[in-house]
Amino acid sequence: MTDEPVPVAAAPRRVSLYNPANLLTAIRLVLVPVFVVFVVASEMTEPGWRMAACLVFCVASATDFVDGWIARRFHLVTSFGKVADPIADKALTGTALVLLSAYDRLSWWVTVLILLREWGVTALRLWVIRYGVIPASRGGKVKTVLQIAAIAWYLWPMPEPLERVGPWLMAAAVVVTLVTGVDYVVRALRLRRAAGAGTVAGG
Repeated sequence: MTDEPVPVAAAPRRVSLYNPANLLTAIRLVLVPVFVVFVVASEMTEPGWRMAACLVFCVASATDFVDGWIARRFHLVTSFGKVADPIADKALTGTALVLLSAYDRLSWWVTVLILLREWGVTALRLWVIRYGVIPASRGGKVKTVLQIAAIAWYLWPMPEPLERVGPWLMAAAVVVTLVTGVDYVVRALRLRRAAGAGTVAGG
């Protein structure tokens, strides 16, 4: 009988909380109040402050794409990132929509509709998290891009002919927002149903 070495199970890789992906998420959170200050200073009438607010919004929005890519590419996903990333995303977009409505640039019903969808999807994800994770769909990514483009268009002091593009961009964003919201509901119900069926079969 030979003494063969017993393989030792590799310890699970621990990801530091202080990594580039989480840093970008934190930066996005910090930029939200900066964005608010710039919009309030502009009162949506001063071109210089509006440009500054738009640039801050775009930079903050860009971090949403970059931090996710870094986390997946370099395996830097953390519990903090999973929670903070969607919060930072919704805080930025939600704040922008509320400010645009407060300064009569965007109808309140649009803001309320989008916010209800965004927070509703978050609630759905929490509702089914014990059964599985609902991944972001392509439609959800298109929705995010359209929302960012529409908000940036409203923020930037566009010449009058180009201003008319903003409502069309926002209309497209609203449509895709609603359609993807329904898709999330369907996928959440399917996940719950499949989990319930598995429990019954296993029992």
